[in-house]
Order: sequence, then C-alpha cells, then structure tokens
Amino acid sequence: MKIGDKVRFLNEVGGGTIAGFEGKNIVLVEDQDGFEVPMLCSQVVVIETNENNRVIKKKEAEPPAVRILEDDAWDDPADRPIAYKPKAQERKGGELLNVCLAFVPEDSRELTSTRFEAYLINDSNYYVSATFANNEGSAWHLRWQGTIEPNTKQLLETFDRSDLNDLERLSVHLITWKQDKPYMMKPVVGVELRLDTVKFYKLHVFQPSPFFREPALVYDIVRDDRPIKQVFVEAEELLDAMREPVPEVLPQEEEETPVPQRTRAEEREALKAAKRALKEEAKVQREKEREKDRGKELGKDGIIEVDLHINALLDHTEGLSSSVLLNTQLTEFRIMMDRNMKKKGQRIVFIHGKGDGVLREAIIKELRFRYRNCTYEDASFQRYGFGATMVTIG
Repeated sequence: MKIGDKVRFLNEVGGGTIAGFEGKNIVLVEDQDGFEVPMLCSQVVVIETNENNRVIKKKEAEPPAVRILEDDAWDDPADRPIAYKPKAQERKGGELLNVCLAFVPEDSRELTSTRFEAYLINDSNYYVSATFANNEGSAWHLRWQGTIEPNTKQLLETFDRSDLNDLERLSVHLITWKQDKPYMMKPVVGVELRLDTVKFYKLHVFQPSPFFREPALVYDIVRDDRPIKQVFVEAEELLDAMREPVPEVLPQEEEETPVPQRTRAEEREALKAAKRALKEEAKVQREKEREKDRGKELGKDGIIEVDLHINALLDHTEGLSSSVLLNTQLTEFRIMMDRNMKKKGQRIVFIHGKGDGVLREAIIKELRFRYRNCTYEDASFQRYGFGATMVTIG
C-alpha cells in the first residue's frame, strides 16, 4: 500500500484514498468528504494503485473572470435589450379613420352565465391614443387608457353581468397620428354612448363581424372620419318654444306685440323643468321598450304570459342550430323565473307550443331541479290549448 492508492473497506461500507500511515498497522483513509478515517491495514484492500505515489486531486474550477466596465466600449451588444420594433403595417383604404367598440361573449351558448370581453378596434393606418371611461353619477371613472397600433384591436377589460349597470353610460376619447411620416390631421374625437344592457341577454344581437371569430356586439365610434354620436335630445330651447304661444301674423299696418324677455332665474327654472320632463319621458320609453323586448304581457287575472316561440325571441334564425334555439328559449324562461322569484303566489304561463315536446320537457326539468319551490301544471286548454305550462311561484 502506498499514499495515493484507492482502497475500500472489507467489513464496512465505504472507502477512499490513502492519505498516510500511523505506525505499521494503521492506515489513514481520506473519504469523499475529506475526512481521514484510521483503519487497520488488514481491513482495507487496494482497488487502484497510483503509479506516481501521490494523491490525485480534482482540479477546481477557476472562478469566472470579472470584467470591469469602464465605459460603454466594454458593454457586450448581446446583453443589450432588443430595441428594434417592426413598423406598423398599413393597408389600402386605411387612410380614413374607423374605430369601433365591441363586446364579445366568452361563451355565446351560455349568455346567462358567461363573461364578456370589451375591445377597442382601430381599423385604420393611424396610431390611436384612447381613453375608455364610464359615468358614475356626476363624474367619470377611467377604465382603460393607452395607444392602439394601426389595424389592430385592443382588449380593454373582461366583465360579467354584475358590471352591466356600470357600463350603461360610456365615453371614448381618441387622438390620432402617424410615426416617422407625414399624415393628414384628424380631429380629436369624444363620443358618449348609452348601452342598452337588455341586449346582453339576447343571442341574436351578437352578429358575425370581420374582427372576431365569435359573434360580437359592435358599436361604431368613428366611421370614415366622422364620429358617430348618439342623439341626446338637447330640447330645452325646443320645449321653451313649445310653451310659447304661436304668434299670429299681423297686418303690416298694425304694430307687433313685443315678446316679453325672461329673467335669468326664469330661464334656469325652465331649463330644469325641461330636463326633468325629458328624463321622465326617456325613463317611460325605456320601460316600454324593455317590456316589449321581454315579450311579457300581463293578463286580466294577474297572470304573466311569456311567449317562448322562437319567432317572438329572435328576429331571424338562419344558420342557427336546434340546440342554440333551444338554449335561447330556456334563457328567456330562466330570466322570467329569476325576475319573479320573490313574488310568492305569482302565476306565469309559458307558451311553448305543442311541437315534439322537447321544450316542454326541458322546462319541466328546470322546474324540478332549479326551481323546486315552484309548482307547475298544464295551462287552461280553452285559452292556450295543449302548448302552455303554468308555473306558480312558491
């Protein structure tokens, strides 16, 4: 045995390299952790001999060289961030500004539970700096702001039905320009929108568009350089004029009666009254439209009648599968049930027609598993025939 030989233990697990001797019978074995273990020479056996009679040590890895950067000349170009960005692609016919606001359901087959995505679409060769805000009483709340590149669309946010009330009144402001080339100046755009939130419950209002694979509800903000502004009736002066008596045409020889001038206080009161009248009229009109859209009619005996025929729910059904049509009818059924669940004793007649009974079976399944507290029976045959089911809210 010599220093540097590799050995292993006979009666124990392990081994190592001979590092030295103590006397004639004790050998010092260095294990892989660097500890020297004294063992009897008779308890070790040589498995590899070092011809040079020295301990073989592994060469330690040299530490990486430290480079001191004195100036930018030492900077490695590979370490620099990528600053190159391809120029935006322009298209023929994109010199006219066209911007749209779009709403896309994540799952159009489940309108009652799906979330919605809001997009701003820049269909032009201009960069667009935009803000998207909603009205909160007398103030506005910024929901998104940023820059949209030419001929691209930008996801603004994702929301569910609980956020629809906040989105009833929106505003979009736009500023346009081009980079590194001359361009025609476009006017700054500020458009205010009023969303009919009832539309988000109707499948047929989401139509195919060139911007999405899924059906979408699209509102034009700017079309061919012209802002699309909804008509907000500023009828203060019109109402004032309606209140004024129509002047009679007097003969030329007679003097015209001078029109009395109102004071500032009277004008302010007239404006306030006109605004209140407009708000009340708009409120009544919205309620009428919503009741008409829901297809609901209150009978003489207090029974709510809901027509579930597909022609009463959708304007057109071309290209829609039977499963989509059935889901639309069930969605209308759930909306009417959820709206009246707190009215105990209220009776609702769902007119589904006789047909092959698929819709009636689906309604009964919903009542058994989703609306267990409600009772149901066939509606009056004399009034509705075989095609109606009456539900009583429990």
